[in-house]
Amino acid sequence: MKAVFYTQVGGPEVLTWGELPTPTPGQGEVLVRVKAVSVNPIDTYIRSGAVPMARPEPTIPGCDLAGVVEAVGPGCQKFQPGDRVWGSNQGLLGRQGTFAEYAAVNEAYLYAIPDGVSDEVAAATALVGITAHLGLVYLANVQAGEYVFVNGGTGGVGAMVVQMAKCRNAYVACTCGNEEKEALAKELGATRTINYRTEDIGAAIQDFTQQQGLHIWYETLREPDYEKMVSSMRLRGRMIAMAGRTAKPPFPHGPFYVKCLTLYGFAMFQFPPEEQQKCAVDINEWLSSGKLKPLIGKVMPLSECQAAHRLQEENTLQGAGTLTGKIVLTVD
Repeated sequence: MKAVFYTQVGGPEVLTWGELPTPTPGQGEVLVRVKAVSVNPIDTYIRSGAVPMARPEPTIPGCDLAGVVEAVGPGCQKFQPGDRVWGSNQGLLGRQGTFAEYAAVNEAYLYAIPDGVSDEVAAATALVGITAHLGLVYLANVQAGEYVFVNGGTGGVGAMVVQMAKCRNAYVACTCGNEEKEALAKELGATRTINYRTEDIGAAIQDFTQQQGLHIWYETLREPDYEKMVSSMRLRGRMIAMAGRTAKPPFPHGPFYVKCLTLYGFAMFQFPPEEQQKCAVDINEWLSSGKLKPLIGKVMPLSECQAAHRLQEENTLQGAGTLTGKIVLTVD
């Protein structure tokens, strides 16, 4: 099969587009003929060596996929050949990745693609959708009428948080860098947009909440400002942190505990499949009804993976601002 792979960590140039053996599905695994994948920052961190993690040799990158079941291994009961599926959590903790024509995946990490949903949309939703849901719904348990804030309303995770908050009938504010992104965030369901280049975020949040403070702050930035976060919360508010692996920002301990706040820190891949399955149920319902859609900023063939990784790094690490939404790679 054709696949993207590497044998040593480094820059995007270590990625090779070539031939590898087609995997055979093992116990509980499904062989998926991959149609689309998406690029995530964690893919680039593992490839570069910034996040040391067990990996097969050679290593195929990629967490997300959408495709068609080609064959099922022993003990599989959930899917049959011909079923359309999407999933995430691959390319992590020693599991082989998805950037190939075929991938052998434990069926516990796969979900049916709803009718009318494209492979590109399913792949682009996978990791960011599960991540957004775990923080906002599973951990923070957002309720109707609550006030939610997310940094980066048109980023991969942020766009999902905006839409999921709306699906749960909450009010949601988000930051954006220009008028075009503000308009897009409002289309997704943002009640209030805040231009972080021209507005005082703390003052805007207080205006958004009628001076009462937030119920939920969903942080997507790699260097969180906990002083600003805590000062923006109301009594018993919940804060969510899911990025910034090496960050060690100051933390306002006193105001945090006096307000009886809760801080949830989580990494999506640390949640077992049965908990992620609960996320997928909601995600599929919202995808099917048209209430949820990923932002896709670029679609490229899988063979151009080097360029895709460079584009992702330019925006994640260097703040280039040239990408709105996800990079999707398609497999012919």
